[in-house]
Amino acid sequence: MEREPGREGARRALGRLLQAVLASRGEANAVFDILAVLQSEDPEEIQEAIHTCSRLFGALLERGELFVGQLPPEDAVLAGSHGATRKYKIWMRHRYHSCRNCLGELLAHPTFRVKELALKTLMKFVQLEGAHPLEKPKWEGQYLFPRTLFRFREYLEFDDIRYHVMQAASDAVAQVTSQHPEVSLAFWNNAFTLLSAVSLPRQERDISSFYVKHTEPSDTWKVAHLKEHRKTFQMMWLSFLKHKLPLSLYKKVLVTMHDTILPHLAQPTLMIDFLTEACDVGGAISLLALNGLFILIHTHNLEYPDFYQKLYGLLDPSIFHVKYRARFFHLADVFLSSSHLPAYLVAAFAKRLSRLALMAPPEALLMVLPFICNLLRRHPACRVLVHRPRGPGESELDADPYDPEEEDPAKSRALESCLWELQTLQQHYHPEVSRAASVISQALSVPEVSIAPLLELTAYEIFERDLKKKPSELVPLEFVPAQGLLGSREDACAQCFTLG
Repeated sequence: MEREPGREGARRALGRLLQAVLASRGEANAVFDILAVLQSEDPEEIQEAIHTCSRLFGALLERGELFVGQLPPEDAVLAGSHGATRKYKIWMRHRYHSCRNCLGELLAHPTFRVKELALKTLMKFVQLEGAHPLEKPKWEGQYLFPRTLFRFREYLEFDDIRYHVMQAASDAVAQVTSQHPEVSLAFWNNAFTLLSAVSLPRQERDISSFYVKHTEPSDTWKVAHLKEHRKTFQMMWLSFLKHKLPLSLYKKVLVTMHDTILPHLAQPTLMIDFLTEACDVGGAISLLALNGLFILIHTHNLEYPDFYQKLYGLLDPSIFHVKYRARFFHLADVFLSSSHLPAYLVAAFAKRLSRLALMAPPEALLMVLPFICNLLRRHPACRVLVHRPRGPGESELDADPYDPEEEDPAKSRALESCLWELQTLQQHYHPEVSRAASVISQALSVPEVSIAPLLELTAYEIFERDLKKKPSELVPLEFVPAQGLLGSREDACAQCFTLG
């Protein structure tokens, strides 16, 4: 095909070819010239070729000039004794497949307009194939949908597209994992991106938006019922989560589990195996898995007696230093919010946190001290930990029956102990920490103190806040002027060196 230079020239030339193909079957070979422009190096010419292909094959689909049924190999048909019309339809449908393949490749084109137009054209073909199927229905009234065509995200608002996306995603994960012993991280990330983009409606009446229009919708179609969407959604996630995922993906899944996955499952309790295994991983993954388990326990009456023992096991010195500290204490506050928890359990958490507080930085202490006080406010039976008297001359460490090495909070003997650690923190060098620890020696007010503003508190914010204080508000932290390099009067450096 000889084309005039420029976009307008390409448009006129492609327009002539389009008219020729649609006007006469004898000009069918001109389709090759149209498809060739899809391989052009000029993005504007490619866009014109996409428009032309959209008009051409859209018209052929509507006119019924593409072969319907299982497509036979092209060479065998053309060499056979089939009629001219049948040969033409089979040949043209192969050209249609070539066009679809080219459009699929253009989804990775560096020019955004080319990618966008290719996607829209493929979605137009989805709609046209739904209205003019290229498959023969297996039974009367079957809901036909061209699943092999779609690759998109913004069309997920349509109920039929979303339903078939979920089915195709399950099939793709199964196919890739069965063919490759080691699946790349890129595949898992792409699969998660697709799965997490699927969100189901809340009520049956919201299933009403279909991309592929049918003149007589049938109540027998699974795609028309929310319960079938839930089953397919559940199958999609279970087929994904049954595989060994990278740790980074575990976190991503668990962060969204409670609000974007569990509410839409047909049987949420089927997630118990995944969440239980995640609990055994440790660290942030265990914490996030406990969030999902907590929902199953309280919302779906799941029996999981080791829940609080798992949470208790996560309490170690690292919780004050990791980046998920805020999420940890937010979730722990939710988990321990029930007033029906046994006193021995609450006492174990209060005691373990108090012991860990001795090793915590100031920014963490300003959050964990109110956290412990809130536990005592919710459970008055645990206030004995504050007021239990000690005999004369008894050392807290020697007399403390609490066993910090015990993994079961029921056997830790925390309720027989006291919170002497908080009394120790009343002597903390930072005045705000000292004041926060002193609250424990006063009558605890009934309203709880919100820890939300303190969850994200950092050492930098404390330092900046102290710098803004007036001199009258500051508390001296050093009473002996420094002498020598190490600040002590008697050290050897002080005898040999002086501060300049």
